[in-house]
Amino acid sequence: MEFMRDFPDDAACLEHLWRTRYSQDGEHAECPKCACERVFRRYNTAQGRQSWTCTGCGHHVHPTAGTIFHKSSTSLHLWFFAIYMMASTRCGVSAKMLERELGVSYKTAWRMLRLIRTELMADDGAMLSGDVEVDEASVDGKPRRPQGAARRQIAIGPSRRSEAAKLRERSRATVFAAVERGGRIKATVLPSRRGPQLNRQIIEWVEPESIIITDDWSSYNGLDRHFIAHSRINHSAGWYVQGSTHTNTVEGFFGHLKPAIKGTYRKVSHRWLQGYLNEFTWRRNARYSPTSMFEQLLDNAAV
Repeated sequence: MEFMRDFPDDAACLEHLWRTRYSQDGEHAECPKCACERVFRRYNTAQGRQSWTCTGCGHHVHPTAGTIFHKSSTSLHLWFFAIYMMASTRCGVSAKMLERELGVSYKTAWRMLRLIRTELMADDGAMLSGDVEVDEASVDGKPRRPQGAARRQIAIGPSRRSEAAKLRERSRATVFAAVERGGRIKATVLPSRRGPQLNRQIIEWVEPESIIITDDWSSYNGLDRHFIAHSRINHSAGWYVQGSTHTNTVEGFFGHLKPAIKGTYRKVSHRWLQGYLNEFTWRRNARYSPTSMFEQLLDNAAV
């Protein structure tokens, strides 16, 4: 009801963009052609143009230009309502649900959600600092044995993974996340959980004056050379908390991400997985802002 009161139609949505991007009072704005502040008017035209006109030189300013609404045949009212739904949910909105709510085609609903995730919810690029927990996981679940394959006893000694096991691991998407304790979180998709990719991503995201906290996975070796300290919790030995050394914060994020993807989307393509990660990390980070998530997304759309 609050949304319908503030944005009852396309005109109200366009007026919001105009005031947010160009004119606080709705009348005066900086004219790029006159190079000074001028009075702008919106005139009704046969084409129904979404523009304001400078009364001095006749220059047209389009509030939707350069935004995700530019050249979209979908009405602004439906765009704003899709953004409102994305900001109101806690477990995501599927394209089929948005299709039913807005009365648009599935392709249109999917495109709207993709642009909101990739453009409005993208990471701001700021680095993490302080005590930073990092961990990796897969949203595809654990690999299964081939159907009909019997359990085999694992021989004592150095284990060798079969080619089928290696193929199953390569087919799973590795999600890597880093979170400040009491602060922001970042997440991305990596080709593999093995090799130096994890360390390179940590160095790119985290300030050198930070303390890194990880589990005992061997790919995290050598981080103490790049940061003040590197604390590790030995999950292999059954330890999960030792004083302030734990990765429960970042694992809590995965504990929300995995059931939400499985329950809402069932299956997510690896090609578009980063957009879904943007959505869940943005929603977690936005909870620390004093303004509502809907207002934050509208401000991002107006940039």
